[in-house]
Amino acid sequence: MSLSANVGTIDRVLRLVIGVALIALPYVLSSPLWENPVLRIGAPIVGLVLIATASMRFCPLYRLLGASTCRVPGS
Repeated sequence: MSLSANVGTIDRVLRLVIGVALIALPYVLSSPLWENPVLRIGAPIVGLVLIATASMRFCPLYRLLGASTCRVPGS
């Protein structure tokens, strides 16, 4: 199975920005929201997944759904 690109440029930038925010927020923002261990640990994990899919330009969920935000699929 090849990992053909299915994540476009705008999608990649959004994934990177949101991923970095999800990793940093629990440590930077002092809020009762981050006292919940599921959110405190889960947010950075989701952030890492977003950054990984942005860097690989491949999203497995997009593959399952048959979706693509890449202008030239497979590039």
